[in-house]
Amino acid sequence: TVGPASSPQANREGLYFCDGQRKVDYVLVFHQRRHGSLRSPASTSVSHDRLSITNEPADHEMRLIRQEFEANLMEAGLEIERDFEVKAHGPSFTRLHAPWPVLCREAEFLKIKVPTKTVSCLLGSTTFLMSTVWRKLNQPFQPKVSSQDHGSSKLLSHCFSRDKLHLTMHIHASISLFLLCQQLLHEEWARYSAFYKYQPIDLVRKYFGEKIGLYFAWLGVYTQLLIPASIVGIIVFGYGVATVDTDIPSLEMCDERLNFTMCPLCDGACDFWRLNTACGTARASHLFDNPATVFFSIFMSLWAVLFLEHWKRRQISLSFSWDLTGIEEDEVNNESQNAEMYTSAKHTHTHTPSFPTAAIEKLTWKDRLPGYFINVSSILFMFGLTFSAVFGVIIYRITVSALMAMSPDPETKSNVRVTVTATAVIINLVVILILDEIYGAVALWLTELEIPKTETTFEERLILKAFLLKFMNAYAPIFYVAFFKGRFAGRPGNYVYVFNDYRMEECAPGGCLIELCIQLSIIMLGKQLIQNNIFEIGIPKLKKLVRAIKDKGTAQKESEDERPPQQWNRDYDLAPFEGLTPEYMEMIIQFGFVSLFVASFPLAPVFALLNNVIEIRLDAKKFVTELRRPVAIRAKDIGIWYNILSGMGKFSVIINAFVISFTSDFIPRLVYQYIYSQTGTMHGFIDHTLSYFNVSNFKSGTVPQTSSQGEITFCRYKDYREPPWSAEAYQFSKQYWCVLAARLAFVILFQNLVMFLSLVVAWVIPDVPKTIVEQLKREKKLLVEVFLQEEKDKFQLIHSLFSKDPPRHQSSHSLWTSHRHLRTLPLFRRKAHSGLPDMQ
Repeated sequence: TVGPASSPQANREGLYFCDGQRKVDYVLVFHQRRHGSLRSPASTSVSHDRLSITNEPADHEMRLIRQEFEANLMEAGLEIERDFEVKAHGPSFTRLHAPWPVLCREAEFLKIKVPTKTVSCLLGSTTFLMSTVWRKLNQPFQPKVSSQDHGSSKLLSHCFSRDKLHLTMHIHASISLFLLCQQLLHEEWARYSAFYKYQPIDLVRKYFGEKIGLYFAWLGVYTQLLIPASIVGIIVFGYGVATVDTDIPSLEMCDERLNFTMCPLCDGACDFWRLNTACGTARASHLFDNPATVFFSIFMSLWAVLFLEHWKRRQISLSFSWDLTGIEEDEVNNESQNAEMYTSAKHTHTHTPSFPTAAIEKLTWKDRLPGYFINVSSILFMFGLTFSAVFGVIIYRITVSALMAMSPDPETKSNVRVTVTATAVIINLVVILILDEIYGAVALWLTELEIPKTETTFEERLILKAFLLKFMNAYAPIFYVAFFKGRFAGRPGNYVYVFNDYRMEECAPGGCLIELCIQLSIIMLGKQLIQNNIFEIGIPKLKKLVRAIKDKGTAQKESEDERPPQQWNRDYDLAPFEGLTPEYMEMIIQFGFVSLFVASFPLAPVFALLNNVIEIRLDAKKFVTELRRPVAIRAKDIGIWYNILSGMGKFSVIINAFVISFTSDFIPRLVYQYIYSQTGTMHGFIDHTLSYFNVSNFKSGTVPQTSSQGEITFCRYKDYREPPWSAEAYQFSKQYWCVLAARLAFVILFQNLVMFLSLVVAWVIPDVPKTIVEQLKREKKLLVEVFLQEEKDKFQLIHSLFSKDPPRHQSSHSLWTSHRHLRTLPLFRRKAHSGLPDMQ
């Protein structure tokens, strides 16, 4: 049917067909293209009043394809309404309405089950009292929406997702329900002022579908569990602040009476320097490098396990409430024909829009091999590009440090390390943001080359590629500072040089941990602030502005008799929904910052919590007001993201073990206190970690040209090496091998201890809540009863049909019910014999 022009009031605010009765369920869009005045001989011209439209052969072919597609839709039972006006340029809309009989037929094909019986969950008096108290305490934090919780009753299987109110006489009730749902989400969820409230997850699921509902539920659980991690992180940081004035190694480094003359930091231009000038660095290092960080690393490793276990329980509860427990058996294999097959169209003299005439050939492994080869080589190239960017920043640090050290300005010389570190981290951040955008596009292109068979396979492969590339991009600079910086610099008299001119950079006197903390904080905060927030706000608005300018410059002026923009016009002006992969990816990368290097930055959970509080409302506002409403997709879990989280949780144990052992001074301090200290305290630890070097052993050209320290015979440097008067001068000492053995032993002990505790925690906490287990058992019993009742009704129906005297007490309504039960009997038989009930 072709609808005439009408006002928004006539078609119920743009939500219904022109008759005001049939609801718009889906909208198809196609574009008319404007062409020049020159036309080919095969082109056609269509006149409509004063408007002349020229259709090129390609347009004519596409129009035939659209007509064939629409004919197939109408043959399937869908009802169509097209735009009445003919446009010379711009989008044209085709509205679809799915009648209720068609939905019922498709529901039978998809085996979507209908409600059978209400399950009542009786709570004990103690449980009921605690639940009531907890509900009252949580009342201020609950959104002002009608409760979607099923409470003490639940249907065995909900009806499939379709609001039936528009089938009744209450047409305005359906409109009000649609607008009310959107308005409640906007007021109680998509506002920054509602940051302290729980999310209306059931309402989100009802409006956007299960897949998006699960994402926001997962994000809420993750943010909620960041609260205890943040509290413990603040306590650990507070412990470092409280004990900085009593830390003996820091006091020794700041003591001017201890005459520690250190070797020059560069060749020729740099002078000898006093260790007490690095007092501020030593005190700052203690804030993050103290015994409490070891406890915090163990705590965060267990926290990651608790988070995953809690989410599994929450996910199963949502699956039960949303009837997703049997979705695997019910989902259709959406194998894409374009992925499994490819068409080889035969070239003929005539153009045909019909695709069945094309020859279809199945892809073999030989056809896929070039795509796999390009994938592997491209990913390796991207890894090399990431390492090249890191190496370039290293060269920048080395060269700028050497140039600033040769400056005649004393203030410039004194701020070399701070300036170089800050600017290098900012450069790293800019490079990460740029490469992130490139890697996202590259991952999509590489996945398309593989031609995956199904949409799920396509999404999983895309996620894996994007994650690998972005993981390396985000963490490569941090891994360098944590595990490589300063370990290949050499020693005085035998330094390692880059390009034969520049010395490899060394760690600060207080160690590389403080620089690792700076690197983590700037990259984490900058990435969250710029990429996760500013980009998410600015880019959609910029795209919307570009589309508006483009449409304004190219669209035809509307005449007076044309109707104003309808609801579908306004919705089409919004940005398209591009999937949940970017949303998950930014949170997974953040989870890595929180878990992988938490030993060096205990405040990471705090900043993650503050970001996520804003992120939830920002994403909500984007979904409600900035994006087109996505197609609802049923999903019972978050998919491959859970496996990535689990893998990162296990990997974080290893990373934190190595950070504590090799990056911090925790192990050297323990070894000194319990093996080498004569008093059993930390007094003398700084002198113990510094080795001697005879300045006469400097290579020519590397000795300071001028020195303000007077006559110097020996200088000190941080390492465990033999003194110059030893028979094995400048070789690693016994203390070095002792500390190395202790570090390796700690890695093994820490890893096994945390893994064991993680297994214990995962074993103690059941994956399925006890209440869900009991309700599943009860539902299984009730379904068996339903099956038995079905058999009994069937027997009575057959007996009544063949009996000479039909039963007098059976009414027409019960007879119709028996007939309906007989028709749906195979579905319930399958449910009754499936072990656990299907809960879709």
